[in-house]
Amino acid sequence: MLKTVHRYEQTAALLVVEGFPDLSSGQSGDTVGILSGWRLQLVGAPELEGTRDHLEALMIAVMPYARHQLSGVRRRFGADDSFVAIAPSGEKHQLELRSSQDGVEPLQLSLDDAELSDLVRCLDRLRLDQRVALTWAIPEDKPLSRRELVERIPLRQRFGPAVLGLALLGVFSAGTLVIPLPEQPSVDVPETEARIETPES
Repeated sequence: MLKTVHRYEQTAALLVVEGFPDLSSGQSGDTVGILSGWRLQLVGAPELEGTRDHLEALMIAVMPYARHQLSGVRRRFGADDSFVAIAPSGEKHQLELRSSQDGVEPLQLSLDDAELSDLVRCLDRLRLDQRVALTWAIPEDKPLSRRELVERIPLRQRFGPAVLGLALLGVFSAGTLVIPLPEQPSVDVPETEARIETPES
């Protein structure tokens, strides 16, 4: 049986997936139902390869990270014991790849926005490719929580208007206490003689 190879190429990234059709599921042709290997080449980085678990861990970490970046939420993705983790690093993105072999130091890659975008496009094309009949254990995309959206707004921008409003209210309140009330003009009330009328007898 001939091995099937699919390539997903962008300017800064090249992802190559190899495998065979799963004959027990009735697959044939260029369908990949059994993944035998994959290779990822990023500009300026050594060629990466691994098992399906490594590729799945890459997708689980990188894709939601990129989605949060687009929404302005900068946070780390990937557990400490996972094969892949990615986190913001200044203006770039630090991709950490861990080997399943003992004694191998993690590989650190620094990606700029264009490189990250190309990597995400390759992974997304793989995930949506109908010729790759694999079920990926990737969490379903969900809208960002209200808390995540609020936390991305700087504190100055979040509380600035409220603090400014309270300060102005305090200034105006203090000003009204300092300004003296206008004097009321005195009004001369003419004295009237009280007359008591007695009934005539």
